[in-house]
Amino acid sequence: MLDTYKEMISQQFEATFCMLGACINRCPETSWNAPVANLQFCQVTFHTLFCADIYLGSNPASLRQQPFHREHAHVFADYEELGDGLQQATYDKSFINTYLQHCRQKASQVLAAESTETLQQMADFEWLNFSRTELHVYNIRHIHHHAAQLSLRLRLDADIEIPWVGSGWRDV
Repeated sequence: MLDTYKEMISQQFEATFCMLGACINRCPETSWNAPVANLQFCQVTFHTLFCADIYLGSNPASLRQQPFHREHAHVFADYEELGDGLQQATYDKSFINTYLQHCRQKASQVLAAESTETLQQMADFEWLNFSRTELHVYNIRHIHHHAAQLSLRLRLDADIEIPWVGSGWRDV
């Protein structure tokens, strides 16, 4: 049962990352800093990846210790995503694609290392009250929420369609 769960969740993470990647790569430069609700397109992509990254970790404190974060300290700066205010920083597409690849690799590594015991543990995020098993589903739902938001903006603003992605399809 554990192997079945891990395979299914891995495939769903990859599908969500594919859809998000399609939004990122198909976004024209004229829309990259355009509004999407109360943030810019580039900020929504960063927020989505930042949350995926944090929820793939063991807890919020572990985020800053990752080599990826230390190597890109100038981008993460003061970790405004962890604060209460709206994002101010903007991000270039090249970095966002690099961050997407980091999150894909992290998801693969984290899921491969999960065990029945770790999946039954409570998620170590004070604002969430469920197991790591449910945390992975929650994380996928969050990524899909924003991929849908970005997809709609691309459709409305630039007449760009983002196809539905199932497992086995890879756009980026």
